Amino acid sequence: MQGRALFLSVMVVTLSLSGCFGEETAVPPVVEEEPTDTRVFVTDRYGQPVDMPLVDMTFQFSDVGETGKEPSIGITSSGCIFFIAMEKVMRSCDGGATWEETQDPVMCSPTTSDPYGWVDPITDRVFGVQMIGLETSWICWSDDDGETWMGNPHDSGTTPLNDHIKLASGPWTSSGYGLVGQITSSFYETAVYYCYNKLAGIFCFTSYDGGATFETGGQIIGLATTNGGLHGAISTAPDGTVYVTPRVATPTVIVSKDNGFSWFERTMGEDVNTPNPRKNSEVSTDTASNAYHVWTGADEGVYMSRSTDSGETWEQESIRISPAGVISSVFPQTDAGDPGRIAITYLGSENSEMLNQSDIDGNPWDGNAHYAPNNATYHLYITYSLNALDDEPIFHTYRVTDDPVQRGSICLNSGDCRDIGGSNRNLLDFNDLHIDREGRVYVAFADGCTGECTTKEGASAEDSRDGRGAVYYLAAGPSLLEEFGTMAPIMQ
Repeated sequence: MQGRALFLSVMVVTLSLSGCFGEETAVPPVVEEEPTDTRVFVTDRYGQPVDMPLVDMTFQFSDVGETGKEPSIGITSSGCIFFIAMEKVMRSCDGGATWEETQDPVMCSPTTSDPYGWVDPITDRVFGVQMIGLETSWICWSDDDGETWMGNPHDSGTTPLNDHIKLASGPWTSSGYGLVGQITSSFYETAVYYCYNKLAGIFCFTSYDGGATFETGGQIIGLATTNGGLHGAISTAPDGTVYVTPRVATPTVIVSKDNGFSWFERTMGEDVNTPNPRKNSEVSTDTASNAYHVWTGADEGVYMSRSTDSGETWEQESIRISPAGVISSVFPQTDAGDPGRIAITYLGSENSEMLNQSDIDGNPWDGNAHYAPNNATYHLYITYSLNALDDEPIFHTYRVTDDPVQRGSICLNSGDCRDIGGSNRNLLDFNDLHIDREGRVYVAFADGCTGECTTKEGASAEDSRDGRGAVYYLAAGPSLLEEFGTMAPIMQ
């Protein structure tokens, strides 16, 4: 895609990394490209501009080279990046300069309709989860940066259907660990969680053996039609707290403090709520187990609520993360490092001039991406806060794409999508953001506007039907882990 490298002042050094590729190979130098329309913002808790210096950051783009709808991303301690979407696990061990497919076709099912990936930040185990039809799933894993794989099928129930499979891992708690000791004499270093939804609600299970089997768990919330059976990513904290986010009108988190043996619900954000239709929210946790719940509000801005007691209580006055000028947003994802140091990514539109214009059904547009006019444009934004726990946090936002990620509407309801030169559900349901062991931020997203869509005069929704896998990562700027200071470019 043209113009994707937002690299304002630093050129990446052209040395190769040894790692999962083995021998070093020379790669051509990365050419510095000047963005055509850099957009940056420094805003307060209300999304309003403040007179404070922008945190200087540069971001590097990488084209994964494969379809990337609903991508997951994770980084092992060796520096290998894993991008998992559709039926492929893609790997780059040279800072995104090259990518290769790496999963085992026998141990990792080659057919899927809803994949998910996870890299255990403690053990480096890489997971690839595949949903086989709407009946069951297949989980595979690698402990050597994707060189070899193990795996087996997991029954997630054949009726009435299963969907939205998610997997994550986290520390054992004292209560959970004790119960595990009563059940089995051998267990994996971390608890592995697997959730999916059926029409009856959200079901979550815990594995004691690193994802090979899931012996404990069950339904954690009720009917999807009433209180959010469709759910977002699983998030875990250093103290072992687990969070799952249902898709509901009032922002809600479902919390477990005993490795999934029991769950409770907490709500927040009634001052901003969520739109309809909507996609899932997400929780990130920092090294002190403070939690940050991020979602799209009913006014289409990105909002946050914080918990400093491991999910027991949440502040009820929502904090706006996205600038007020971003009048539409979807797919908010987040991760955190040390206390108060968080990053958030989302797709957003600044087309305020189109508000109240009629969409294709003749309805005035209120900013909801599901109903956006055909010539609306959506870009990828990355927001940092280095003081997100303060009473008056400051947010530093970069619009990292200079041509759109999507033109026109983005389907937020799989049963109500539009066919404008092809379905507008080309991006599916989510993107992803994670940090590596040094606190460097990586964003995985599906790019719907590629090729002629980026250059064609008068390009509109029908030209934006791709779902190309892509990554942005922090090339230079502050780590989310203070001990690593200012990050230098990854040497390729």
